[in-house]
Amino acid sequence: MTILQDPSSFRPGTASPFYEPPLAHPVHHFGARTLDFSRQVALMAIINRTPDSFYDGGATFALDAAVAASLKAVDDGADWIDIGGVPFSPGPALSAEEEADRVVPVIAAVAAASDVIISVDTFLPEVAARSIAAGAHVINDTTGLANPELAEVVASSGAHLVITHSLAKPRTIYPRPQYGDVVAEVADFLRRKTELALSLGVPGEKIIIDPGHDLNKNTLHTLEITRRFNEIAALGFPALAAVSNKDFIGETLNQDKVDRLEGSLAAAVICILGGARIVRMHNVAASHSAVRFTEATLGWRAPAYLKHNMGDVNEPVKR
Repeated sequence: MTILQDPSSFRPGTASPFYEPPLAHPVHHFGARTLDFSRQVALMAIINRTPDSFYDGGATFALDAAVAASLKAVDDGADWIDIGGVPFSPGPALSAEEEADRVVPVIAAVAAASDVIISVDTFLPEVAARSIAAGAHVINDTTGLANPELAEVVASSGAHLVITHSLAKPRTIYPRPQYGDVVAEVADFLRRKTELALSLGVPGEKIIIDPGHDLNKNTLHTLEITRRFNEIAALGFPALAAVSNKDFIGETLNQDKVDRLEGSLAAAVICILGGARIVRMHNVAASHSAVRFTEATLGWRAPAYLKHNMGDVNEPVKR
């Protein structure tokens, strides 16, 4: 057992149980920021510029509110801001022009105020192109390259691409999804889609994968993905876990959306131990504490300070 005597003696290490994915490209560059996914986890904050988002019900639909929420998330410890103009859930389609009008001004304002990583949650090539021009570093495609032209836009721009598993066409209902082995099928889907992206010119060091918690999956499916997240991470690309406040947490714990924080944090940590390197969360301050504590426990990050039982005289125990 190693005893940490002072901060200068801190060295990175591993812990068990803990899965270290075989990352082909552990170091990724996003504008001014660099992330080494072999020893850190990125905290992605969620900003929905929609009037019908599933979690906040439109609280950040106004432009000023969306920008303020983004910068507040940065202050609370977010490494990454994910901006969306259209929910994944079923509903009316939105034109590319209207979606871009929602997200591009937020991207431009945040990029002007911070070097935080910015992604845009879209599946439309036109929106992706305008978003990248405004300062987005990542295109977060929840359709898993249903439109291959999206990969071509990303490839020509040098941006990153998140490839997510889902079965339904955008904003449509997919009733009672069925899987034989949900994790194996999701992993196979992501393997095929990453190969497609590579064939369309997206470099391997620009690809991120997401198994799509709750997207066309029931609670049992999503719990299985969470438990076996290592099989997703084993594909060798940085894996994203979007678990925050989702229905699988509510159904598991019998909780409404406003009560799902603790379950969300537990799910995020389980996925990190299974190899996730990006977690997409609503409650940034609490998630920041959970993620950074997990990194410290794994030996990737030194404690902020050392005082307890570090002196020549023992202090009274504080319980």
